[in-house]
Amino acid sequence: MKPMTERSYRGLLWGLALLGTLLDQVGKYSVFKWLYEPHQLADGRWAYDGEREVIPGAFRLLAQFGGPDDGPGGFLKSLRTAAGSVLPKVNHGALFGLGGEYNTVAVLGDLHIGANGVFAAVSIAAALAIFYWSTRRSTARDLALCAALGLILAGTLGNLYDRVVFGGVRDFLYFYWIEWPVFNVADCCLVCGAFLLLAQAFFSRSAPAQSAAPEIGRSSHMAKAS
Repeated sequence: MKPMTERSYRGLLWGLALLGTLLDQVGKYSVFKWLYEPHQLADGRWAYDGEREVIPGAFRLLAQFGGPDDGPGGFLKSLRTAAGSVLPKVNHGALFGLGGEYNTVAVLGDLHIGANGVFAAVSIAAALAIFYWSTRRSTARDLALCAALGLILAGTLGNLYDRVVFGGVRDFLYFYWIEWPVFNVADCCLVCGAFLLLAQAFFSRSAPAQSAAPEIGRSSHMAKAS
């Protein structure tokens, strides 16, 4: 007889990570190019912001722009200007803009560390932790865990790309019915992955406790019989 091979869900983890990252970046580049709408204001200044209603009274696509690209040239410049010469406004903070109002969040002597740099470092650390976690056999056998880690990695890589290339995260999904902060596809992946990870942790702990109950019952029954 051929030995049974253990089922692995690593392919699901990497597939979700790749798909989520691609959807996030395609969505960002497409929306900011589509909603690039130059128009002159009453005071003579030019604005480029655009929006499209998706669910009237509740949800819209929103593209906000800053100014021309004044950053360094080279390959990164070509990535920044792929959707237009006027760059998007970016969020320097964390998920849903958390911490974005702090331009500098840490000071080490004369070294000022911007919020974007701090969260970029956190993203790199999280990605490396997931890479290591995925190498464990117990992780590969767990469907829910691989799905959760794949979604979290997708969100991490999607926003990390923005932090490296644009100096902050591009947001364009605006659920204004409850005045929710503007967010993006990567944020959705992070939230869904985090909830799935919590659910996996909860049910994986409760399952051994339930399976142990019959064993205790049988042991006590055998003790009485003897």
